[in-house]
Amino acid sequence: MPIATPEVYNEMLDRAKAGKFAYPAINVTSSQTLHAALRGFAEAESDGIIQISTGGAEFLGGQHNKDMVTGAVALAEFAHIVAAKYDITVALHTDHCPKDKLDGYVRPLLAISAERVARGENPLFQSHMWDGSAETLADNLAIGEELLAQARAAKIILEVEITPTGGEEDGVSHEINDSLYTTVNDAVRTAEALGLGEKGRYLLAASFGNVHGVYKPGNVVLKPELLRELQDAIGKQYGKTDPFDFVFHGGSGSTAEEIETALENGVVKMNLDTDTQYAFTRPVVDHMFRNYDGVLKVDGEVGKKNTYDPRTWGKLAEAGMAARVLEAAKQLRSAGNKLK
Repeated sequence: MPIATPEVYNEMLDRAKAGKFAYPAINVTSSQTLHAALRGFAEAESDGIIQISTGGAEFLGGQHNKDMVTGAVALAEFAHIVAAKYDITVALHTDHCPKDKLDGYVRPLLAISAERVARGENPLFQSHMWDGSAETLADNLAIGEELLAQARAAKIILEVEITPTGGEEDGVSHEINDSLYTTVNDAVRTAEALGLGEKGRYLLAASFGNVHGVYKPGNVVLKPELLRELQDAIGKQYGKTDPFDFVFHGGSGSTAEEIETALENGVVKMNLDTDTQYAFTRPVVDHMFRNYDGVLKVDGEVGKKNTYDPRTWGKLAEAGMAARVLEAAKQLRSAGNKLK
C-alpha cells in the first residue's frame, strides 16, 4: 500500500505525534523529482509526504496550457503506479493555495476526490492546503470552514495556514517582521471556527518566525517554543492534550535544535523545497561544468551524446535529491519508522 488510504494517513500522523517525529513533505515538479523523493524515503526506511504546489502543478501541466489541475492529477496518477515499487508509504498533498487560485486548483481537485469516494474508491490526494495567510483571519477561517467540510466528505485532511510565513513561494509573499508569530488568540479563534477534529481533521501551519526560501542560520529568529504555548493554552481551554497537529514551513536553514524543539511541541510535517531544489540541481551543474565540450558542440565539434543525454545527468540529479531527503528523514526522526 505505497499510497496511503485515508485511514492509513491518519495512522501515520497519529504515530508521528505520539513518537515526536515528523514526516518530510517534499515538493516535486516532475516524474524525476518524484522518484528522487520516493528513493530518499525508501533509503531512509521512512514514510513521507509528496506535495505539489500551484506553481509545480502548472509546470507539470505543460507550458502549452499550464493547467494546474491537469498537472496535479497526472502526477498523482503516475505516483499511484510507480510508488508501488518502493517499500514505504506516502501521502499525496497539495501545497500552498491562495484565495485567487482555489477555483483553479483545490476546489476542482476536491471535486475529483469526492467523485472517486462516491464510487467506493479512495481520494486522489490525501490532503490539501488552504493558504489564507494573505486574508484577514476572519475571512481565512470562514473559507477554511467551507473547505474543511468538503475535505471531510471526501475523506481528505485539510492543512491551513492562519498567519503569514515570511519570504515568497509561488507568488505568495510576506515581509519578515513581527507578524510572523501566531498568537494564542489566533489559535483560540482557529479552534472555535474549525474545531479540534469533530468537524474534520486539519493540520495547522502556525507561524513561529518561519521564512520561505534561502537563509542562513541566525538570519531569521525562529521561536518553536511558541508552539508549546499554543498547545497548552488551547489544551487547557478544551481539556485536550496537545490538540494541534503542526506543520513546519520555511524549514530550510533551520538548526538541529530548532527542529528538535518543534518536534517536541507537536510538529508532524515539515516542508522541504528550497534545499531539495538545490540538491537536485547541484549535481547537474557539476556535470555540465566538467563536461562543457561534451554537452555543447564547441568549435564545430559534435559533442558527446552520452554526456548531454538527459538520462546521464538526470540520474545524478535524482541521487543528489534523494540524499537530501534521506538527511531530512534522519533530522526529523522519521528514518526507520516506516509502517510495517
